Amino acid sequence: MLVMNTNTEVVEQTRDAEIEAIRQVVAAVEHAQRNELVEEFTSLFRDDAIWTTAHGRRLFGRDAITDFTHTVLPGAMTDSTVTYEVEHVQFIRPDVAAVKVKGQYWNHDGSPLGNPTSPLYVMAKEDGRWLLTACQNTEVLPQS
Repeated sequence: MLVMNTNTEVVEQTRDAEIEAIRQVVAAVEHAQRNELVEEFTSLFRDDAIWTTAHGRRLFGRDAITDFTHTVLPGAMTDSTVTYEVEHVQFIRPDVAAVKVKGQYWNHDGSPLGNPTSPLYVMAKEDGRWLLTACQNTEVLPQS
């Protein structure tokens, strides 16, 4: 006779729901970037967030992230688009997760544009909402 551990089931269901909520934040990053929606993009960050761009620019706080995003996002998707895919979620605590993402810019003809990116988002859950807290985007260079 197989006996189910309901506590384990509840934990797994909760974990699955949290991973789905995190995936939705990553999808919102993609949507905001594809559609050049600066306010939607920056609303995904905590007020005190840290963000390091793929080219090493370090930004501290949502205001700095917003200022930077206003200078780079409008017009950025004119000739391209982007996709982001969650590769792995590592819960540090139930309300803090390290999220490894696979990113790629694409030409409108569907061919890759440049090297892929490998963002790492540390996210924190506050008031029932997952927010970007400490993020590093890294360009993946071809192996030689």
